[in-house]
Amino acid sequence: MKKNVFAILLVSVLFSCKDAKQEKTADKAVVVKDSVVKTEESESTAVTEEVFKNEFDILIPQTYRTYDNQNPVKALNQKWVELYEENGEFFLGKANFKIEKGYSECSGDSTLSIMPEKKVLLLMDDPKLKTGKIKSLKIERDKIWPKEKMSFTFNNVNYTLRGEGKVLSEEKVSTDDDKIEIFKKVEDYKLYLTIGNNPEKLILTEASFNDTFVEFLFAGDIDGDGKLDFVFGANRDYEEERVILFLSSKAENENSVKKVSEIAVQFDC
Repeated sequence: MKKNVFAILLVSVLFSCKDAKQEKTADKAVVVKDSVVKTEESESTAVTEEVFKNEFDILIPQTYRTYDNQNPVKALNQKWVELYEENGEFFLGKANFKIEKGYSECSGDSTLSIMPEKKVLLLMDDPKLKTGKIKSLKIERDKIWPKEKMSFTFNNVNYTLRGEGKVLSEEKVSTDDDKIEIFKKVEDYKLYLTIGNNPEKLILTEASFNDTFVEFLFAGDIDGDGKLDFVFGANRDYEEERVILFLSSKAENENSVKKVSEIAVQFDC
C-alpha cells in the first residue's frame, strides 16, 4: 500500500514539473513575440516622422498667398542669387526683381508676386554662389517616362537618367507651342541617376500625379564644382507648381547629387 501511494505521488510531481516548464516556455515565447512587434512599430514610426528640410530657401517667379501674415516672398532680397536664361544660355546673377501686391479672388487672401527683370528659372538664398555665365546642357526633351532613359556627357563624364513606374493610361494632348505629344498617367514613379561607372542612385519618387508629371528643367554646374546639378519640376497636382533643386557639391558621395531645396506654390480655390 505504501509503495502504491509513493508511486502515485511521484507521477504527480513529475507531471507538475512538466506543466510548469511548459508554462515558463510559453511565457518566454510571448515576451519575445511582443518585443519583435514593438521594434517593428518603432521603426515604422521613425520613418514616417522623417521630413525633408531645405538647406537654403528657393523661390520661383510666382504669386504667393499670405497666410497669418506670413509670405515666403518677404524673405527675398538683393543678396539672393537668380538662375536665369538669356539667348539659350544660363547665368547666375544677383536677384533683380519687383514685388507686386495683390489679392486672390479664389482664396480670399492677399498676395505677393515676384516680377523678375529677366527670364528667371530659380531664386536661391545662397550668396556663396558665384555670379556669371555657367556651363549647362541643352535639354532635348523634358520628360523621362517609365522605361525610358536619357543620357548625356558633361566634362567627359557620362550621366544617365532612368524612369520607372506604372503607366495607367496614355492620351494625345496639345502643347503650348501647338504640338501634339503623348501624355501618360503614371503612379509609383521613380527617377534614377547613374554618373560614370558608379552605382545607380534613386533621386526622386512620386506616388501619384493629378494631370501632371515630372519635368526636367535644367542641367548645369550651378555650384562651380565641375559637375552637373539639376532642377526638376515635380507638380503633384495641376493646381500646384513645385520645383526641386539638386546640387553635386552637397552630396555625401562625391560621385552623386543631393536634393537640397524645394518650393511648392498652391493656386487652388
